[in-house]
Amino acid sequence: MRLAGSSAQRGQSESPFKLVIFDCDGVLVDSETIAIRVDQRVLADLGWDLKLDEIVRRFVGKSEADFVAQIEEHLAITLPAGWDRGYQSWYQRAFDRHLRAVDGIEDALDRLGLPHCVASSGTHSKIRRTLGKTGLLPRFEGRIFSAEDVRIGKPAPDLFLHAADSLGFRPEECAVVEDSVHGVEAARAAGMHAFAFSGGVTPASALAGRATTVFDRMTLLPDLVAGQLPR
Repeated sequence: MRLAGSSAQRGQSESPFKLVIFDCDGVLVDSETIAIRVDQRVLADLGWDLKLDEIVRRFVGKSEADFVAQIEEHLAITLPAGWDRGYQSWYQRAFDRHLRAVDGIEDALDRLGLPHCVASSGTHSKIRRTLGKTGLLPRFEGRIFSAEDVRIGKPAPDLFLHAADSLGFRPEECAVVEDSVHGVEAARAAGMHAFAFSGGVTPASALAGRATTVFDRMTLLPDLVAGQLPR
């Protein structure tokens, strides 16, 4: 069933888009900087020393399953079930102390004037936990999509296509807000315009490319979505 907008949403005629699909980490919640520092500690504990920029390049925007697969391949090991249980407290403590909503996102959502959803590489439980902690969960309740819902995660287009189809929209009607190279690649592969947020851990130069609008302040997003013509 096609997702209906409010009267204000239906009255907005400027935007060529009908649905805005948000990534979660780094776009809605300011979690990437926190997570990659904990990732660095976890990887070092397993025997793989990586610099932060390499962690960004390899892992940001990808799923937890891909994180595990790369560890196993690089270290030539098979991680046992529950291998990460001892590390969860590391992430939890860091998020409890430092997690917050991305600066300006509440204002952007208030002014967007279009139906929106979240489609993240995180698990459903992680998405709900981080959105709940930052007060954003009610804005996306019932419109949350996870890499758990599809066979192949980002940079494949499957997750964004699944979100659009579930809510009754064609790919060309959708805009995607992402902050990672893998996420932007997934949006392009889905035939959707990417609005690439460079205010996080990934530099603008890495996000720029076809069918992509790069921006560095979340408060700019509503006007960009309203004025951006489809390719």
